[in-house]
Amino acid sequence: MSCHDNLYRNLHPRHVSRRWFFEQCGIGLGSMALGNLLAGAASAAPSNSAPDDPLAPKKPPLTPKAKNVIFLFMAGAPSHLELFDFKPQLAKYDGTLPPADLLKGYRAAFINPSSKLLGPKFKFAKYGKSGAEISELLPHLATAVDDIAIVKSMTTDAFNHAPGQLLMNTGTQQFGRPSMGAWVLYGLGSESRDLPAFVVFSSGAKGPSGGNSCWGSGFLPTVYQGVQFRSSGDPVLYLSNPRGVDQELDRDSLDSIRRLDKMRLSLTGDPEIATRISSFEMAFRMQSSAPELMNLSREPKSVLEMYGVELGKPSFANNCLLARRLVERGVRFVQLYHEAWDQHGNLVKDITKNCHDTDQASTALIRDLKQRGLLDSTLLIWGGEFGRTPMSQGGDDGRDHHPNAFTMWLSGGGIKPGITLGETDELGFNTAKDPVHVHDLHATILQLLGFDHTKLTHRFQGRDFRLTDVHGNVVKQLLA
Repeated sequence: MSCHDNLYRNLHPRHVSRRWFFEQCGIGLGSMALGNLLAGAASAAPSNSAPDDPLAPKKPPLTPKAKNVIFLFMAGAPSHLELFDFKPQLAKYDGTLPPADLLKGYRAAFINPSSKLLGPKFKFAKYGKSGAEISELLPHLATAVDDIAIVKSMTTDAFNHAPGQLLMNTGTQQFGRPSMGAWVLYGLGSESRDLPAFVVFSSGAKGPSGGNSCWGSGFLPTVYQGVQFRSSGDPVLYLSNPRGVDQELDRDSLDSIRRLDKMRLSLTGDPEIATRISSFEMAFRMQSSAPELMNLSREPKSVLEMYGVELGKPSFANNCLLARRLVERGVRFVQLYHEAWDQHGNLVKDITKNCHDTDQASTALIRDLKQRGLLDSTLLIWGGEFGRTPMSQGGDDGRDHHPNAFTMWLSGGGIKPGITLGETDELGFNTAKDPVHVHDLHATILQLLGFDHTKLTHRFQGRDFRLTDVHGNVVKQLLA
């Protein structure tokens, strides 16, 4: 019998804690597990990375097509019927009741499902070699249709904003799960040492209804959550040193804290301590890197005009240009939220303004990435949480939430350009061909980044979780 056995016999069962077990049996379990984790991190990290760096770059198991992601999230849900999915039959039956059999089992968010049909409010035309149909509201995107893949057959399970945004961003309608960006960092780490690996911007009328959970880390270590940048002042609050603290004092203080944290990390292996070390060091480096990043005046005048940037004025255009600057610097995941698309009323006026605010910059981002040789390695995604009803709300100038069918587009990063995937029925109500669920989109994104979505997992509360949960199929028609 070992000395550990004797010690255990002398302890009352209620005194035998999990912490005691791992401390006394560390050679048997704890040290082996920690050693294996640190060895894996060290093998994936470059030689100048610390073994406790949770954001060290990692090589994906499959051959990746993309290494960065920019997600232009149009929170509030754009109307596919005004932008991408022209329906002559909907125009023909404007003001009439929808077929009764179409509404069986349908649940609307606010309106009576038997509200009258509302025809499209804007003209459409075909553009490019692909002949994609685009609304007059998107004149800039119309010139770049051969560089994007349009998916007209998106579907989702949610019909209210917060659950829908959570599902699109985390793979579930429940709070507390890791966001897509967090999963990507968990699998790939980051190539940027001086900026956060996952950066979030917000423009429009307000932030997303799903709140910070849309870019949170859930049950993954908090080092993987998104960092929200502000559009004016310090990019991150409290980044600047207080008065009387110079860089030398700041560095000395951080070194002392780091030594203490590393001592504790060596004893516990707690990933949150590694997160703390990484966060403090990142904040120190960002004191010089973040102001340089945010200084758009260094960009050529032609680039500022291409995006529609007005220096000193926060905007979606500024954020798009910053997104390009971030991926240039190795940032893995950038997400731009523009919350202004919830047109239950004032549809014509408000969606016109939304497109004016976003169309030019979104298209400029495609062109800018392409001319800099970054589009092939950057996956660009545009879309919201669901679509809008073919039925009217607010008289004849609004649409309700609609999960059955909506449109998104993707570009770069291994996406087949110049295609339109999927169709909806003649009223734009249901998908009629090649449906793509949100889980399928997530599976495809992970595939492009070099992962089998069924194998990128994290064990929590006794089961293996993943971004796609138990669902999802890769949409092979989208792959170049």
